[in-house]
Amino acid sequence: MLMSNIIEVKNLTKKYEKITAVDGISFDVREGEIFGILGPNGAGKTTTLEMIEGLKAITSGTAFLDGHDVTKEARMVKSLIGVQLQSSSFFEGLNLKELLEVFGALYGREVDAMELLREVQLDEKYKSQVKELSGGQKQRFSIAAALVNDPKVLFLDEPTTGLDPQARRNLWDLATSINKKGKTIVLTTHYMDEAEVLCDRIAVMDHAHIVALDTTENLLKLPGLSTTVRFRVDKPCDQQRLNSLTGVTHVEHEDHTYRLTTDNSEATLADLFKLGREAGFKLLDLQLHQPTLEDVFLKLTGHALRD
Repeated sequence: MLMSNIIEVKNLTKKYEKITAVDGISFDVREGEIFGILGPNGAGKTTTLEMIEGLKAITSGTAFLDGHDVTKEARMVKSLIGVQLQSSSFFEGLNLKELLEVFGALYGREVDAMELLREVQLDEKYKSQVKELSGGQKQRFSIAAALVNDPKVLFLDEPTTGLDPQARRNLWDLATSINKKGKTIVLTTHYMDEAEVLCDRIAVMDHAHIVALDTTENLLKLPGLSTTVRFRVDKPCDQQRLNSLTGVTHVEHEDHTYRLTTDNSEATLADLFKLGREAGFKLLDLQLHQPTLEDVFLKLTGHALRD
Protein backbone atom coordinates (compact mmCIF):
# COMPACT_ATOMS: atom_id res chain seq x y z
CA MET A 1 0.00 0.00 0.00
CA LEU A 2 1.47 3.32 -1.11
CA MET A 3 1.59 6.11 1.47
CA SER A 4 0.79 9.66 0.45
CA ASN A 5 3.33 12.42 0.96
CA ILE A 6 2.67 14.69 3.93
CA ILE A 7 5.70 16.90 3.22
CA GLU A 8 6.86 17.92 -0.25
CA VAL A 9 9.99 20.03 -0.66
CA LYS A 10 11.12 21.32 -4.07
CA ASN A 11 14.34 23.23 -4.77
CA LEU A 12 14.38 24.61 -1.23
CA THR A 13 17.07 27.27 -0.74
CA LYS A 14 18.19 29.50 2.12
CA LYS A 15 20.83 32.20 1.61
CA TYR A 16 22.45 34.63 4.04
CA GLU A 17 24.32 37.27 2.05
CA LYS A 18 27.43 35.32 0.98
CA ILE A 19 26.46 32.01 2.63
CA THR A 20 24.10 29.42 1.16
CA ALA A 21 22.88 27.32 4.09
CA VAL A 22 20.52 25.14 2.02
CA ASP A 23 21.04 24.86 -1.73
CA GLY A 24 18.09 23.73 -3.85
CA ILE A 25 17.19 20.49 -2.06
CA SER A 26 14.13 18.39 -2.91
CA PHE A 27 12.58 15.50 -0.98
CA ASP A 28 9.26 14.06 0.18
CA VAL A 29 8.21 12.69 3.56
CA ARG A 30 5.57 9.97 3.54
CA GLU A 31 2.66 10.05 5.91
CA GLY A 32 3.28 7.84 8.94
CA GLU A 33 7.02 7.33 8.51
CA ILE A 34 10.00 8.38 10.59
CA PHE A 35 12.20 10.39 8.23
CA GLY A 36 15.77 11.13 9.27
CA ILE A 37 18.10 13.90 8.18
CA LEU A 38 21.79 13.26 8.90
CA GLY A 39 24.76 15.50 8.25
CA PRO A 40 27.90 17.06 9.74
CA ASN A 41 27.75 20.35 11.63
CA GLY A 42 26.78 23.14 9.27
CA ALA A 43 25.30 20.83 6.64
CA GLY A 44 21.94 22.64 6.71
CA LYS A 45 19.81 20.16 8.68
CA THR A 46 18.34 22.53 11.25
CA THR A 47 17.85 25.33 8.70
CA THR A 48 15.89 22.91 6.52
CA LEU A 49 13.58 22.00 9.41
CA GLU A 50 13.10 25.64 10.40
CA MET A 51 11.99 26.58 6.87
CA ILE A 52 9.48 23.72 6.74
CA GLU A 53 8.21 24.67 10.21
CA GLY A 54 7.75 28.30 9.15
CA LEU A 55 10.37 29.51 11.62
CA LYS A 56 12.71 30.79 8.89
CA ALA A 57 11.87 32.56 5.64
CA ILE A 58 12.49 30.59 2.43
CA THR A 59 14.81 32.30 -0.04
CA SER A 60 13.52 30.26 -2.99
CA GLY A 61 11.80 26.97 -3.70
CA THR A 62 8.68 25.57 -2.07
CA ALA A 63 7.67 23.48 0.93
CA PHE A 64 4.20 22.01 1.38
CA LEU A 65 2.95 20.29 4.54
CA ASP A 66 -0.27 18.29 4.30
CA GLY A 67 -1.03 20.19 1.10
CA HIS A 68 -0.49 23.64 2.63
CA ASP A 69 2.13 26.07 1.33
CA VAL A 70 4.48 26.81 4.23
CA THR A 71 5.06 30.37 3.04
CA LYS A 72 1.47 31.32 2.19
CA GLU A 73 -0.33 29.32 4.89
CA ALA A 74 2.12 29.53 7.78
CA ARG A 75 -0.59 29.76 10.45
CA MET A 76 -2.32 26.62 9.20
CA VAL A 77 0.98 24.75 8.96
CA LYS A 78 1.94 25.66 12.52
CA SER A 79 -1.38 24.25 13.75
CA LEU A 80 -0.50 20.90 12.16
CA ILE A 81 3.00 20.46 13.56
CA GLY A 82 4.74 19.91 16.88
CA VAL A 83 8.32 21.05 17.30
CA GLN A 84 10.90 19.85 19.81
CA LEU A 85 13.93 22.11 19.49
CA GLN A 86 17.56 21.38 20.41
CA SER A 87 17.02 23.55 23.51
CA SER A 88 13.76 24.90 24.91
CA SER A 89 12.77 27.53 27.46
CA PHE A 90 9.61 27.38 29.56
CA PHE A 91 7.73 29.76 31.83
CA GLU A 92 9.20 29.72 35.34
CA GLY A 93 6.98 29.28 38.37
CA LEU A 94 4.64 26.74 36.74
CA ASN A 95 4.77 22.99 37.21
CA LEU A 96 4.67 20.50 34.33
CA LYS A 97 0.89 20.01 34.44
CA GLU A 98 0.25 23.75 34.50
CA LEU A 99 2.65 24.37 31.64
CA LEU A 100 0.89 21.87 29.38
CA GLU A 101 -2.48 23.41 30.24
CA VAL A 102 -1.14 26.87 29.36
CA PHE A 103 0.22 25.60 26.03
CA GLY A 104 -3.14 24.00 25.31
CA ALA A 105 -4.91 27.30 26.01
CA LEU A 106 -2.58 29.02 23.52
CA TYR A 107 -3.89 26.61 20.87
CA GLY A 108 -7.47 27.06 22.08
CA ARG A 109 -7.57 23.43 23.21
CA GLU A 110 -8.44 21.72 26.47
CA VAL A 111 -5.70 19.16 26.97
CA ASP A 112 -5.47 16.18 29.27
CA ALA A 113 -2.13 17.21 30.76
CA MET A 114 -1.81 14.10 32.91
CA GLU A 115 -2.36 11.81 29.93
CA LEU A 116 0.36 13.64 28.00
CA LEU A 117 2.70 13.32 30.98
CA ARG A 118 1.88 9.61 31.25
CA GLU A 119 2.74 9.19 27.57
CA VAL A 120 6.26 10.55 28.21
CA GLN A 121 6.56 8.81 31.62
CA LEU A 122 6.51 12.02 33.65
CA ASP A 123 3.11 11.75 35.34
CA GLU A 124 4.76 11.30 38.76
CA LYS A 125 6.61 14.59 38.19
CA TYR A 126 3.50 16.64 37.42
CA LYS A 127 4.09 19.01 40.36
CA SER A 128 7.75 19.58 39.46
CA GLN A 129 9.16 22.54 37.55
CA VAL A 130 11.27 22.05 34.43
CA LYS A 131 14.43 23.21 36.21
CA GLU A 132 14.09 20.26 38.61
CA LEU A 133 14.18 17.67 35.82
CA SER A 134 17.14 15.66 34.54
CA GLY A 135 18.36 16.10 30.96
CA GLY A 136 16.38 13.14 29.66
CA GLN A 137 13.25 14.23 31.54
CA LYS A 138 13.53 17.73 30.06
CA GLN A 139 13.69 16.28 26.56
CA ARG A 140 10.67 14.08 27.22
CA PHE A 141 8.74 17.07 28.55
CA SER A 142 9.69 19.05 25.43
CA ILE A 143 8.11 16.28 23.36
CA ALA A 144 4.99 16.34 25.54
CA ALA A 145 4.74 20.09 24.95
CA ALA A 146 5.12 19.50 21.20
CA LEU A 147 2.17 17.06 21.31
CA VAL A 148 -0.25 19.50 22.98
CA ASN A 149 -1.97 20.41 19.70
CA ASP A 150 -2.20 16.76 18.54
CA PRO A 151 0.03 17.47 15.52
CA LYS A 152 0.13 15.47 12.29
CA VAL A 153 3.90 15.91 12.03
CA LEU A 154 6.36 15.96 14.93
CA PHE A 155 9.78 17.53 14.36
CA LEU A 156 12.61 16.32 16.60
CA ASP A 157 15.86 18.26 16.23
CA GLU A 158 18.73 16.23 17.73
CA PRO A 159 16.52 15.09 20.64
CA THR A 160 19.09 12.90 22.38
CA THR A 161 22.23 15.06 22.18
CA GLY A 162 24.02 15.04 25.52
CA LEU A 163 21.90 12.30 27.07
CA ASP A 164 23.26 9.17 28.71
CA PRO A 165 22.67 5.79 26.99
CA GLN A 166 19.64 4.89 29.13
CA ALA A 167 17.95 8.25 28.47
CA ARG A 168 18.70 7.95 24.74
CA ARG A 169 17.10 4.50 24.58
CA ASN A 170 14.09 5.82 26.48
CA LEU A 171 13.68 8.59 23.88
CA TRP A 172 13.91 6.01 21.09
CA ASP A 173 11.11 3.99 22.66
CA LEU A 174 9.02 7.15 23.06
CA ALA A 175 9.54 8.19 19.43
CA THR A 176 8.59 4.71 18.23
CA SER A 177 5.48 4.71 20.42
CA ILE A 178 4.38 8.11 19.10
CA ASN A 179 4.97 7.00 15.52
CA LYS A 180 2.90 3.82 16.02
CA LYS A 181 -0.02 6.05 16.99
CA GLY A 182 0.00 7.44 13.46
CA LYS A 183 2.18 10.52 13.74
CA THR A 184 4.79 11.32 11.13
CA ILE A 185 8.19 12.16 12.64
CA VAL A 186 11.00 14.14 11.04
CA LEU A 187 14.24 13.66 12.95
CA THR A 188 17.72 15.17 12.78
CA THR A 189 20.50 13.42 14.65
CA HIS A 190 24.28 12.99 14.84
CA TYR A 191 23.93 9.42 16.08
CA MET A 192 24.13 6.78 13.36
CA ASP A 193 22.74 4.01 15.58
CA GLU A 194 19.76 6.25 16.39
CA ALA A 195 18.96 6.80 12.73
CA GLU A 196 19.45 3.12 11.92
CA VAL A 197 17.05 2.03 14.67
CA LEU A 198 14.35 4.67 14.21
CA CYS A 199 14.21 5.86 10.62
CA ASP A 200 12.29 4.34 7.72
CA ARG A 201 14.25 6.51 5.26
CA ILE A 202 17.27 8.77 5.65
CA ALA A 203 18.49 11.85 3.80
CA VAL A 204 22.20 12.58 4.17
CA MET A 205 23.07 16.29 3.87
CA ASP A 206 26.49 17.79 3.26
CA HIS A 207 27.51 21.32 2.26
CA ALA A 208 23.85 22.40 1.94
CA HIS A 209 22.92 19.56 -0.45
CA ILE A 210 21.26 16.16 -0.09
CA VAL A 211 23.94 13.68 -1.18
CA ALA A 212 21.90 10.51 -0.62
CA LEU A 213 18.31 9.57 0.27
CA ASP A 214 17.09 6.02 0.74
CA THR A 215 16.22 3.33 3.27
CA THR A 216 19.02 2.23 5.61
CA GLU A 217 19.04 -1.16 3.88
CA ASN A 218 19.66 0.41 0.48
CA LEU A 219 22.20 2.93 1.78
CA LEU A 220 24.26 0.02 3.12
CA LYS A 221 24.44 -1.33 -0.44
CA LEU A 222 26.16 1.75 -1.83
CA PRO A 223 29.12 0.90 -4.09
CA GLY A 224 32.52 1.08 -2.45
CA LEU A 225 31.47 -0.15 0.98
CA SER A 226 33.47 -3.14 2.14
CA THR A 227 33.11 -5.95 4.65
CA THR A 228 36.08 -7.10 6.72
CA VAL A 229 36.80 -10.66 7.84
CA ARG A 230 39.18 -10.98 10.79
CA PHE A 231 40.52 -14.29 12.09
CA ARG A 232 43.44 -16.04 13.74
CA VAL A 233 45.04 -19.25 12.57
CA ASP A 234 46.96 -21.97 14.37
CA LYS A 235 49.79 -21.75 11.81
CA PRO A 236 50.79 -19.26 9.09
CA CYS A 237 48.93 -19.35 5.80
CA ASP A 238 49.95 -18.19 2.33
CA GLN A 239 49.02 -14.50 1.93
CA GLN A 240 49.00 -14.86 -1.87
CA ARG A 241 46.31 -17.51 -1.60
CA LEU A 242 44.30 -15.24 0.68
CA ASN A 243 44.60 -12.45 -1.88
CA SER A 244 43.19 -14.77 -4.54
CA LEU A 245 39.99 -15.56 -2.58
CA THR A 246 36.80 -14.43 -4.30
CA GLY A 247 35.91 -10.83 -3.43
CA VAL A 248 39.09 -10.04 -1.49
CA THR A 249 40.51 -6.59 -2.26
CA HIS A 250 43.08 -6.25 0.52
CA VAL A 251 44.88 -8.45 3.06
CA GLU A 252 46.61 -7.37 6.28
CA HIS A 253 48.27 -9.63 8.82
CA GLU A 254 50.24 -9.50 12.04
CA ASP A 255 51.68 -12.71 13.43
CA HIS A 256 48.86 -15.25 13.08
CA THR A 257 46.02 -12.69 12.82
CA TYR A 258 44.63 -11.77 9.38
CA ARG A 259 42.21 -9.12 8.20
CA LEU A 260 40.60 -9.46 4.77
CA THR A 261 38.69 -6.65 3.06
CA THR A 262 36.04 -8.00 0.70
CA ASP A 263 33.20 -6.81 -1.49
CA ASN A 264 31.61 -10.27 -1.51
CA SER A 265 31.70 -11.66 2.02
CA GLU A 266 29.63 -14.76 1.32
CA ALA A 267 31.95 -15.96 -1.45
CA THR A 268 35.06 -14.96 0.53
CA LEU A 269 33.99 -17.00 3.55
CA ALA A 270 33.17 -20.05 1.41
CA ASP A 271 36.62 -19.89 -0.23
CA LEU A 272 38.32 -19.26 3.14
CA PHE A 273 36.78 -22.36 4.73
CA LYS A 274 37.78 -24.41 1.67
CA LEU A 275 41.35 -23.05 1.83
CA GLY A 276 41.57 -23.90 5.52
CA ARG A 277 40.62 -27.51 4.82
CA GLU A 278 43.09 -27.79 1.93
CA ALA A 279 46.01 -26.06 3.69
CA GLY A 280 45.33 -27.69 7.05
CA PHE A 281 44.97 -24.60 9.25
CA LYS A 282 42.21 -23.87 11.75
CA LEU A 283 40.23 -20.61 11.74
CA LEU A 284 40.07 -19.15 15.25
CA ASP A 285 38.09 -16.18 16.59
CA LEU A 286 36.47 -15.49 13.20
CA GLN A 287 34.77 -12.04 13.10
CA LEU A 288 32.72 -10.49 10.31
CA HIS A 289 32.30 -6.70 10.22
CA GLN A 290 29.53 -5.58 7.87
CA PRO A 291 29.28 -1.96 6.69
CA THR A 292 27.33 0.27 9.06
CA LEU A 293 25.44 3.51 8.59
CA GLU A 294 28.50 5.26 10.03
CA ASP A 295 30.58 3.82 7.19
CA VAL A 296 28.00 5.16 4.72
CA PHE A 297 28.01 8.56 6.41
CA LEU A 298 31.80 8.88 6.35
CA LYS A 299 31.98 7.69 2.74
CA LEU A 300 29.45 10.34 1.68
CA THR A 301 30.65 13.25 3.82
CA GLY A 302 34.35 12.50 4.39
CA HIS A 303 36.44 12.14 7.54
CA ALA A 304 37.42 15.79 8.02
CA LEU A 305 36.42 17.36 11.34
CA ARG A 306 33.58 19.92 11.06
CA ASP A 307 33.22 22.77 13.59
